[in-house]
Amino acid sequence: MPVRVGIDLVAVDSVQESLSLHAERYLERIFTPQEVADSSPAGELDPERLAARFAAKEATLKVLRPGRDDGVLLTDIEVRRAPDGWVELALTGTAAMLAARAGVAELALSLTHEAGMASAVVIAEIGDARR
Repeated sequence: MPVRVGIDLVAVDSVQESLSLHAERYLERIFTPQEVADSSPAGELDPERLAARFAAKEATLKVLRPGRDDGVLLTDIEVRRAPDGWVELALTGTAAMLAARAGVAELALSLTHEAGMASAVVIAEIGDARR
């Protein structure tokens, strides 16, 4: 079965700067409320966790391959954290439509962050592509 792979790397400092400059507006445009909650383990936002989620959204876009006219909101791509700590992707809106159009059967996600950098890898299993 064919696959698509997306990867992205984000500097934690860039997320911290966006938080400092744009605060709530940045959070609302990029992250879902659950992602913000998952990135606040002790009640304080962890920019490393946010950077990893931002990288996951960018890696997902690379897998979905939107066209110029496909307006995908970053909040249409949600990183969900299970109680055991593993993560998965949930797509809504235009992101879900693009996945269906591409025949995405399943998405796998891996996140990491260390030394001021965060990264994500997304692998999409492509079944019946309708494109």
